[in-house]
Amino acid sequence: MENGGVCKSSWIDNGSIESHRFYLARRTTLEMLRDRGYNVSNSDIDLSLTQFRAKFTQKPNLTDLKIELPLKSNSSKKVAVLFCGTEKITKPMVGTLFNEGGKIVGLSRMILILQSDMTAQARQDLNLCRVKVETFHVS
Repeated sequence: MENGGVCKSSWIDNGSIESHRFYLARRTTLEMLRDRGYNVSNSDIDLSLTQFRAKFTQKPNLTDLKIELPLKSNSSKKVAVLFCGTEKITKPMVGTLFNEGGKIVGLSRMILILQSDMTAQARQDLNLCRVKVETFHVS
């Protein structure tokens, strides 16, 4: 370290790659939801990677990552963001996700954050959902 600079070794991330990917995916999703007019707190978006890992651990539980937010302009309309596992998304799994979303009063939109592919039948079932469903891949 010359001239009181920061040691480059402090830039090394010793945490899990999985937690870093989920941190980035969750933060990006929150920023997108804020831009779309949902009531996102700055503290959620400003959460650092270290704080994220303290809150969700190095291997986050996907259920804990779930986001549920109301629209600023109409708090009776909500969005749910569900994080999916590494297994391929099948038709029965879509039914389970719909059941999870169905428990949310005022749900008008659902976003699925995927880590793997989705079968054609599962994609067709998304179109049958009573709310608008979007999918994004973690990568």
